[in-house]
Amino acid sequence: MALKKLPIGLQTFSELITENYYYVDKTPFVEKLANEGKYYFLSRPRRFGKSLLLSTLKSAFLGEQTLFKGLYLENNWDWSKQYPVIHLSFGGGGASSVHILYQIIQFNLDSCAKQYNIQLSNNYPPNRFGELIQALYEQTGMPVVILIDEYDKPILDNLKKPDFAETIRDELKNLYAVIKDHDTYIKFALLTGVSKFSKVSLFSGLNNLRDISLNPDYASLCGYTEAEIKQVFAERLEGVDFKKLARWYNGYNFLGENVYNPFSILLYLDSKEFDNYWFETGSPSFLLKLIKSGQYAAPDLENISLTKSCLGSFDINDITLETLLFQTGYLTIKSVESFGGDKLFHLSYPNQEVKASLNQYLLSDLIRGNPSDNAKNRMAMYKALQQADFVSLKQTIVRLFASIPHDWYRKNQMSHYEGYDASIIYSCFCAFGFTVIAEDSTNKGRIDLTVMLDNKVFIIEFKALDEQAEQGTALAQIKAKNYQQKYLTTEKELFLIGMEFDKQQRNLVFFETEKVS
Repeated sequence: MALKKLPIGLQTFSELITENYYYVDKTPFVEKLANEGKYYFLSRPRRFGKSLLLSTLKSAFLGEQTLFKGLYLENNWDWSKQYPVIHLSFGGGGASSVHILYQIIQFNLDSCAKQYNIQLSNNYPPNRFGELIQALYEQTGMPVVILIDEYDKPILDNLKKPDFAETIRDELKNLYAVIKDHDTYIKFALLTGVSKFSKVSLFSGLNNLRDISLNPDYASLCGYTEAEIKQVFAERLEGVDFKKLARWYNGYNFLGENVYNPFSILLYLDSKEFDNYWFETGSPSFLLKLIKSGQYAAPDLENISLTKSCLGSFDINDITLETLLFQTGYLTIKSVESFGGDKLFHLSYPNQEVKASLNQYLLSDLIRGNPSDNAKNRMAMYKALQQADFVSLKQTIVRLFASIPHDWYRKNQMSHYEGYDASIIYSCFCAFGFTVIAEDSTNKGRIDLTVMLDNKVFIIEFKALDEQAEQGTALAQIKAKNYQQKYLTTEKELFLIGMEFDKQQRNLVFFETEKVS
């Protein structure tokens, strides 16, 4: 018997069911959404199955019972009622002008109207939207279901042009306000997207929208839990190392059970090769611009804390890197602390795929230089660390920093801040796919960097020296703080490394190592 097909990037529920694809039954959530509320908002990173969720809801509300045979919803839904559905998607072409935005909206509305043989007369998109809602209600005698996919994409596509992005936001704000104005005619509405803009800026006209993005009851609504993977894809899992699989693709947390990135896990199951599948479907160029302008040290990105208000929303005129990293899926929640009436969310990379990939991009922006030389130096560094060849490791680091063009230091504002040297080393090790821990906590302080391989652990301390600074303090600090004690019980070889960089020479000038026996 041939294996069923994997639903990689699939967006249509009917195709999923009828074309012999694997499927994870998420329909209990459909019943829960329909029974517990009316207006919802859900934010999830790209490629997390938001479009497929909306398609599933659409089929349920349209009463397509035969598609749900064998699923939870088959016996837990009132199939005697069929509701008209307006399904808008902004996932196609970019809105490079207000005129094109209007065309995208009109195309969506007209496609829906055509299915019901309705002729629309209003040209202004919000009025046309309202006209369609009322016409559907009058024609069918049933309240309307509204599903909006990638509600924020026209804004996100234009973040590099803040003034224009603000114009697009205001146009969409007028469109979404129509939903509240037509409450009498509406049964259910769900808006999904990557980001969460503040209600004041985008949803002031829809203030009864229930945000389930960080609701524990809906934490696994999109994405796959480990139990779901083992149950549904069992015939494809022979020989799979689940610890490695989880390290690569699990780890996204929305205040409930951790979930795997569905896009990456499906491509892995198809090829059985570990790769940066999700990351390669999007460009982090805007994030890199924010990292540079904010002079963030690369190791700091894996230890970020935000309050709930900062985590939950942003606006075009107040875009913070930390919030954007979380909402776009480059960081996820690792733990939560409560204090007073607020909560503090501690964020870090969800998994190895994201951590390695983002640091590859960041590294190329940190060092520039000749790409071929950079690649050779990085591969030499990789081999030297694997073999614990510290003579080669030192030589390679010196070559890497020496290859950075002098002009790059003049142009690159990141090169002038404290932590630039450590950021390069950190991003190199992360890009290799090693387990890297920045600011590794011990009972005596924090280790600058801990790097773990299959059979080795490296404890690294960095120092930036000026003309008066004494050499040899980096390794001495590791020993004085007894940082190695945290890893003495491991069966791995343990090495201490002190790296000291001269600010004027812009290179590694002192390098000490010691093996802990």
